[in-house]
Amino acid sequence: MRILALNCGSSSIKCALIDATGARPFELHMKDIGKSGAMAAVDALLAELRARWTELGELDAVVHRVVHGGERFTEPAIVDDDVLRQLAELEPLAPLHNPPAIRAIRGARELFARIPHVAVFDTAFHATLPPAAREYALPAEIRTRYGIRRFGFHGISHGSVAARVGALLQRDPSELRVISCHLGNGASVSAIDRGRSVDTSMGMTPLEGLVMGTRAGDLDPGAMLELARRLPPGELDELLNGQSGLRGLTGTEDFEAVEHRASRGDADCALALALYAHRLRKYIGAYAAVLGGVDAIVFTGGVGEHSALLRQRCIETLGFLGTALHTVRNRDARVDATVAAIDVATDESRVRIVVLCADEEAAMAAAAAARLGTVRGVRGHP
Repeated sequence: MRILALNCGSSSIKCALIDATGARPFELHMKDIGKSGAMAAVDALLAELRARWTELGELDAVVHRVVHGGERFTEPAIVDDDVLRQLAELEPLAPLHNPPAIRAIRGARELFARIPHVAVFDTAFHATLPPAAREYALPAEIRTRYGIRRFGFHGISHGSVAARVGALLQRDPSELRVISCHLGNGASVSAIDRGRSVDTSMGMTPLEGLVMGTRAGDLDPGAMLELARRLPPGELDELLNGQSGLRGLTGTEDFEAVEHRASRGDADCALALALYAHRLRKYIGAYAAVLGGVDAIVFTGGVGEHSALLRQRCIETLGFLGTALHTVRNRDARVDATVAAIDVATDESRVRIVVLCADEEAAMAAAAAARLGTVRGVRGHP
C-alpha cells in the first residue's frame, strides 16, 4: 500500500509517503512552528500537497497522528464525521497537539476525499497501564465523573521502540524490559515490560513528567493552586504549556542552543541542563524498579538522538543498574534513515544503551495498513 502519513507535533509537522517496500518517495518537514503558528503550518502543508499532486502519485490511504485519544480510542480508527466530533471533544486535554491534528484531518479529507483516512493515537500504546500506574489518588466518584486518569503519550514512538530494539539486539521484544526515552520538544519516558507499557511519565495530559521545551513537567499541585489563585485560566494554561520548561529557564526551547550557552558559562542554561538530566535520571531509576531490572535503555527523538552530553549525564550515575557507556561510541553516534540504531554501551555492559532514530511515520503507516486490512479505498486523487 502507498500511505501518506501526516504527523503533527507540538513544534513540527512531518509528512511522508510510505510505499509497500518502506521507501519514501515523497517527504515534507516543517520545523519550529510553535503554538501560534501551528494552524498556519497545517494550512501551508495542505496547500503544498495540493500543488504537488503529480509528485504524490496514487494513494491508498492517509494516516494521521492524534496525540490524545481519551478512553474511546485505544486502537487505530477509520475517520468519519462521528470520529471527528469525538476528537474535537478531546481538544482541551492536548491543546498544543489535537487542534492542529484535527485541522489537518479535515483538510486532508477534503483534499483526498476518495480514499480512507485512519487516525492513530499516542495514548493507545498505554492502554495496557495497570491500575496502580493508571489511577490518581482521588475519590473514585471524582475520577469517574471527570474522566481523570493517566493516559500517557508518545505511544507511537514508544511502541516502535519496543519492536525495533528487539531487532537490533536480536531478541524477541516479548523477552525484554525496556526503558524508552522519547526526548524532543515534548519528552516522556515509558517502562515497557515485554512489549507492554506498564508505566509512563506523562499523565492525563502531556504536561506531567519530564522538563520539556515549553512545558514545566512535574510540578507540585500546591504550586498550581497558588498560581490559579493569581492568574486567569488562559494565562495559567499558556504559562504551563507554552512559557515553562527550557524556555522558562533559559528563554529558548532549542536544546542545542541551551547546551552551547551552558558550555560558554551561562548559569541559567547550566541549571536547565542539570534539571533536565536530573529529572530524566529519576524516571529511569524509578522505572528500572518498576520493571524489576532493565535490559535496554533507549534514547530517541531530536534531543535523545543528537545530544551525546545528555546521554552521558543521564547514564553516568546508573552504574548500579549494570550500565556502562562507551564514551567514544556515544560521542560519535549518528543515526538516520541509513543507520537507524546504534548501541553505545561498552561490550561488558549488562544493559544495552541504544540511540534510535525516531520513525513515527513508518509506525503510523504500518498501523494504518493493519487497520485497513483487505479494505481498499478508491485509488488516485480526488
